[in-house]
Amino acid sequence: MSALKLHNAMWPGLVGKGDEEGQEPPISLERMLDLTAAAEVDGQKYDGIDYFLFLPHTNPEASDDELKEIADLIQGKGFDIGSLVAPVWPGTVGDSAMGTEEQRGKFLEAVKMACRIAKVFNEHGARKRGVIRIDSAEFGVEKWREDTAANTGTIVSTFKEAAKIAADHGERLAAEGEICWAGMHSWKDMLDVLEGVGMPEALGFQADLAHTYLYTLGYNAPEHALVQEGYSEEEFWPAYEKMTDALRPWTIDFHVAQNDGEVHGAGSHDKTGKHCPADDPNGKLDITRCAGYWLKDAADRGIEHICWDGCMFPNATLENPDTWNTILKAMIDVRDAHGQN
Repeated sequence: MSALKLHNAMWPGLVGKGDEEGQEPPISLERMLDLTAAAEVDGQKYDGIDYFLFLPHTNPEASDDELKEIADLIQGKGFDIGSLVAPVWPGTVGDSAMGTEEQRGKFLEAVKMACRIAKVFNEHGARKRGVIRIDSAEFGVEKWREDTAANTGTIVSTFKEAAKIAADHGERLAAEGEICWAGMHSWKDMLDVLEGVGMPEALGFQADLAHTYLYTLGYNAPEHALVQEGYSEEEFWPAYEKMTDALRPWTIDFHVAQNDGEVHGAGSHDKTGKHCPADDPNGKLDITRCAGYWLKDAADRGIEHICWDGCMFPNATLENPDTWNTILKAMIDVRDAHGQN
C-alpha cells in the first residue's frame, strides 16, 4: 500500500505574472522550490513538484546538460518531479489546436519538446511519476461556436496526433478541463473531445477542483449547467456526482484547489476558474469531500500523486509561509481520506 505523493505546482510563480500593467513579476523556480521546501505539517513535507516547461523557469530548448542541472536543483531541495506542462499556447512554443495547419504544427512541436524534456528527467532519475498536461490553446469559445462540430473535430484530430507522439515516448497526456479553452469549456464538450480522441491509454483528463467546479455552474456553456447560482447542498452533490461520474474514468491527473465561484485571470488565462487559498472564507468547495469523487479508484488509472494548483495568487500570498502550510494541511487531509492506493 503506497500513499499518494503530495506535490506542489511551480507555475503559480509564473501564470498571470509579467511586466505588463497591473502584473506582478514572476517568482523564480528556485524561490518557488524554497517556499515549498519550507512547508511542514506534523513532520510531513511535500514529496515533489509539478513543473511548467517554459521561461523564465525553463527554456524548452535547453540542452540535456542544462536540463540535468535543473533536475539536480529540484532533487537537491528534496523533491521528485511529477507532471509536466507542455508549452502549447501562442506566445510560448505552441499555438491553437483548433487553428491552421501551421498553428497545429506548432502545438505538436510543443508536445514533442515536452516529451524530450520528460525523457531527460526520467533517465536522470528525477522524474518518478506524472503526465504531460495540455489544453486546446484556443482561448475563448466565440470562434469555436461558429462551427462547433468542425472545430471540435479539429481539436480531436490535433489531440490524436499529440497522443501518438506521447505514446511513442512512453508518456501520457492529460487535457486540463478549464472553461477558458475552446472545446474544453464545459464538462459535456470536454467529454466529446476525450471520446473523440478515444485513446485513453495515451490521452486522459486532468481534473482541477477550481476549474471543474465552474463546469457545474455552466460558465461559458449555460446549456450544460448542472446547478444554478444559489443552489442548495441537496442540489449540489448529485450534480457534482453526475459530472465526476462522466469525467472520472478519463481522469489521470488531479489538482487540489479551492474556488469561490468567480472567474478570474490575467493575460491569456483570463476568465478562468479563480483559484483561492485553501482556507478562503468564500471558498465554495469542501475540498476533502469533492476530492473523493475524483480519486475513487485512482490507482486503477495510474494516479500516484496529487498536486496543489493555486494560480494568480498575489506575490505577497505566495511569499507567505502560512499559505503553503495551510495548503499542505489540505493536501494531507485529502490523502488521508482518499489517498491510500
